[in-house]
Amino acid sequence: MASQPKHYYTPEEYLALERAADYKSEYVAGEIFAMAGASVDHNTIAGNIFRLLGNQFQGRPCRVFMSDLRVQIAATAMYTYPDVVAVCGPLELASGQRDTLLNPTVIVEVLSPSTEAYDRGAKFDHYWRLPSLTEYVLVAQDQVRVEHFARQGDGWLLTVARALDETLRLPSLDAILPLAAIYENIEFAAPEPA
Repeated sequence: MASQPKHYYTPEEYLALERAADYKSEYVAGEIFAMAGASVDHNTIAGNIFRLLGNQFQGRPCRVFMSDLRVQIAATAMYTYPDVVAVCGPLELASGQRDTLLNPTVIVEVLSPSTEAYDRGAKFDHYWRLPSLTEYVLVAQDQVRVEHFARQGDGWLLTVARALDETLRLPSLDAILPLAAIYENIEFAAPEPA
């Protein structure tokens, strides 16, 4: 029995379907992938980061968005919804509707067991092709761990924070996020006895 050939969508077909859908999907090189819901901890962490950045952006030409704003990576034919995305300066939006961002300055992904490898690997491989992106942040939800990638020429410099008394500095946004505030209202599971 022969399998059905895979259907590939144009970006225009994807956007038409996505704008009419009741759920969010990513688009990668002609394929559409439904996105799963997130846990309470995932949403709490993303919300904390959104609030912290929003408070620091008051009176400044910077904007922060949660996971409902789509980002287009034209170089790799990808459309995706980062957990948190921030822009300082004018927004560049895809023509037509005001629902697709082209120039993120900082992208934050909160790691989930089902997406961690993708966020670290293939998805970052797409993101780094955005000329506007200067910082990429990965935030664990099962432990205190924040990985900060800062663009350095053609490469990325990684720093890792692992304690609640440390801070995440985002120079491109002129923002500082204490890890204690990022992880506010998160209860970590007690370590299992040896």
